[in-house]
Amino acid sequence: MRRFLRIAPTLLSVHYAHMVEYRAEIVLWALSGCLPFILMGLWLEASQGGQFALEPVEFARYFLAAFIVRQFNVVWVVWEFEKEVVEGKISMRLLQPLDPVWHHVSAHLAERGARLPFIGGLILVFFALYPDAFWLPNLGQFLLWIGVVALGFTLRFLIQYTFALLCFWIERANAIEQFWFLFYLFFSGMVAPLEVFPEAVRQVVLWTPFPYMIHFPAALLVGLPVNVVPSLAIMLGWVAIFWILNRWLWRRGLRQYSGMGA
Repeated sequence: MRRFLRIAPTLLSVHYAHMVEYRAEIVLWALSGCLPFILMGLWLEASQGGQFALEPVEFARYFLAAFIVRQFNVVWVVWEFEKEVVEGKISMRLLQPLDPVWHHVSAHLAERGARLPFIGGLILVFFALYPDAFWLPNLGQFLLWIGVVALGFTLRFLIQYTFALLCFWIERANAIEQFWFLFYLFFSGMVAPLEVFPEAVRQVVLWTPFPYMIHFPAALLVGLPVNVVPSLAIMLGWVAIFWILNRWLWRRGLRQYSGMGA
């Protein structure tokens, strides 16, 4: 970690320069994350005639917040790491005095910086179309939200990187991530806020890592009632579980790896 902090400015600047070369692609990535807006239209229509825990304006704010949060926790490390292992490119990274994961962390952080202007533009368009949904969180709430989003990204990255390490044994670790994504899609709060789930289902889902990557930070940003301390404790617990599993798989995987064509 100390070595990474020393070279972090260089790594981030290099990856940022690489990312801004593909601005059009980043715009498409940002637009591909507009699923919450599509679902927002469905829930707004349903809330007009149904009895839900949220008002139409609260649905609009929630799905905007879900869109913003999802823009910050997009992760693709499983595909990049899998390619490096299968093609033997990771051998060069292993010769460097730095854990290869920091290259991927830097690429993800640099991409967030390149994506920010497009996110801001889409937010302005949203408020122009739905002026009644405009709101400003208070400073304390916003600062807490930033910390929760950072922790949510850490958890999302750590889970996917743990899946990526399985490519030391199997060639298509991304298939596991795609299966996991089905649960992530429905239980993270991307499809619907947890407030509309049956109470029994919601209580079970709250013990899984899924809602803390989208629903919890989104609800926190728009001011929906959330249990901050228990939620943070559960997030940290899942981070610890996947960190331990990740380090164990890394050590075992290095002994398994034998280069290109293994």
